[in-house]
Amino acid sequence: MNHLITITKADGTKELFEEGKLVDSLKNAGGTDEIIERIVNRIGEEMRDGILTSEIYSHAFRLLREYSMPMAFKYSLRRALFELGPDGFPFEKYIARIFQAWGYETLTDQTVEGNCVNHEMDIVAWNKEKLVMVEAKFHNEFGMKSDLKVALYIKARFDDLKNKTWKYGGIDRKMSEGWLVTNTKFTDQAIKYGECQGLKMIGWNYPKVGNLQDITEEFGLHPFTCLISLSNVHKKALLSKGIILCRDLIDKKDSLKEIGMSDEESIRVLEEVSTVCKV
Repeated sequence: MNHLITITKADGTKELFEEGKLVDSLKNAGGTDEIIERIVNRIGEEMRDGILTSEIYSHAFRLLREYSMPMAFKYSLRRALFELGPDGFPFEKYIARIFQAWGYETLTDQTVEGNCVNHEMDIVAWNKEKLVMVEAKFHNEFGMKSDLKVALYIKARFDDLKNKTWKYGGIDRKMSEGWLVTNTKFTDQAIKYGECQGLKMIGWNYPKVGNLQDITEEFGLHPFTCLISLSNVHKKALLSKGIILCRDLIDKKDSLKEIGMSDEESIRVLEEVSTVCKV
């Protein structure tokens, strides 16, 4: 493949194409050496200067589908998280489901009193030992990162909540931890600051073990937006009904009919859920 080809990223910036990044993403999806070589060669035949990264992704996704639906699904996971938008409310519910999988009770969209001002907190999670405040930073564009300014802002909010007491789970308690969770990557400076200040952070690329991708796969918390048998119109309709995960479609099968899908279409969706979402 021509390594001097320039590609256009989601934010409009250009950089030289790095075959290794494509190979790594295919490996993360479970691609074998043989499958990866075939896909890289086929994509190489259609590469042109200035090609959009979204075009490379779409082509790789279509090729992966020819070999394995589960691999294609895993490859599409990051984009599925972006489709929990355009606002951040479904993403907040998604993060709440992660904390529930960890054994916490949760509430979203809470107003909590700080030392100086009140704060709108995306998620409050608690168990017997801890009370956790969570800021869910959702970006709806590829290429955007949670940077140092975001980390500084969130840390300042958590500092204002220190030593305050609230009643959650029937117990008066103080905040044990403050978390910043994003569907994108953190910049190096944000990570450096967060580690220095002891700020709990989870993103697509951080930490190396236990990042958002790892958690999703470990607990089977696959967003239903990964399903290719659903149109964008269907996805928006299901989001409005509070559907977040693939497993929600198993628990609420009638929701597919409620948004106007035929029996045949519903069966196809549920078959895909059972194939790729581990439920």
